[in-house]
Amino acid sequence: MNGDLPIFKYHPDPLSTGSIEASTNTCVACGLARGYIYKGLAYAQEELIDALCPWCIADGKAHEKFGAEFVDAAAVGGYGVWEPVSEEIVAEVAYRTPGFTGWQQERWFTHCRDAAEFLGLMGKEELTAIGPEAIRAIKEEILFDGKEWDDYFESLAKDRDPTAYLFRCRHCGTLGGYSDFT
Repeated sequence: MNGDLPIFKYHPDPLSTGSIEASTNTCVACGLARGYIYKGLAYAQEELIDALCPWCIADGKAHEKFGAEFVDAAAVGGYGVWEPVSEEIVAEVAYRTPGFTGWQQERWFTHCRDAAEFLGLMGKEELTAIGPEAIRAIKEEILFDGKEWDDYFESLAKDRDPTAYLFRCRHCGTLGGYSDFT
């Protein structure tokens, strides 16, 4: 049953972000071992850790069967901080797109009246490699200046807190996101 992963327009490379990994696990939604498994959190009544295949996320079966939500629907748009989007877009991100794991409650950047593409968890190195726009997006969100920003930026790490979460607008390419810590 191995094959190309489903296309997630709001999370275009879930293998590189670590949200999906190669696995021999059997999906509890479809009963198949398809070669990949979702590694992020699924908010549901049942414990669904390492239990859902990407195909059952993409086609909505995981949501239909378990009420699984991969991102809090209210978090699409950052709880009203970023642009509002249609209920259809919120549903696609919350119920049919692999989420990611953050230190606090995850948020999903929106821009140009659409949800943005999740690029991944970022530290100082990753943001610097992407460039000044990525750094500016995180700095604008955290609202630190001067030495406070310099110290915070130096401490950003992909695999420990504080961590940045970067997104790209699907329409104009604007980068946006946020950072958090325990």
